[in-house]
Amino acid sequence: MSAPPARPARSGGSSAIGWVLTIGLNVVAPIITYNTLTQDHGWSEFSALLLSGAWPVLDTAVMAAWRRKIDEFAMVTLVFLVITAVVSLVGPHTARALLVKDSAVTGLFGLLCLGTLLAPRPLMFYFGRKFATDGTPGSTAWWNGMWQYEGFRSTMRTMTLVWGLAYVAEALVRVALAYVLSTRTMVTLSPVMIYSVLGVLGVWTAWFGKRRAAEGARRQAEAEAEAAAASGAATA
Repeated sequence: MSAPPARPARSGGSSAIGWVLTIGLNVVAPIITYNTLTQDHGWSEFSALLLSGAWPVLDTAVMAAWRRKIDEFAMVTLVFLVITAVVSLVGPHTARALLVKDSAVTGLFGLLCLGTLLAPRPLMFYFGRKFATDGTPGSTAWWNGMWQYEGFRSTMRTMTLVWGLAYVAEALVRVALAYVLSTRTMVTLSPVMIYSVLGVLGVWTAWFGKRRAAEGARRQAEAEAEAAAASGAATA
């Protein structure tokens, strides 16, 4: 099989606009909406979460109209909000229960990652396309075309497996700590754990992706050298 094609040049303007929309509508706007409705207007958590979910829906609509495709990042964010809203309705509404429910959301994300290993393409393939391309047709086609290479498929599946296991483990640890530590301590520790795990996974993912790319380039160079040597011996 031929060597993977080179990554196309990124469109700075398109990438910047895409990221502003993504972060603004999927992260900033839902948080501001939720906090404003619950703290300033007395809305219930469930109602505030439902309305916050309108922003990822808007982002999906904007991206679909602009790039004529559904943005998987926005869809996953929307699924997260729906899961959080459903989980908030289950069981008691004590402070400890809310901490446990918060852990359940990240645990469900981990299970979602693991579940997509049975799908044609794992979740990290879509996350990778969001972060590794600028969303233009050329860069998207390049990323989609990489799926034909076994090494790329293996990399995406390994990343998805690691993210899934990490978030399931993180959720189980936080649930256990919620019953051991005080509520005051867990209110501070819980978000620290969430973002620490996310940071570690982000660093590991970048390192692992570069390592796999370097290994692929090395194997391709060795194969080309062997082919050239064989060709030279045949013509000698």
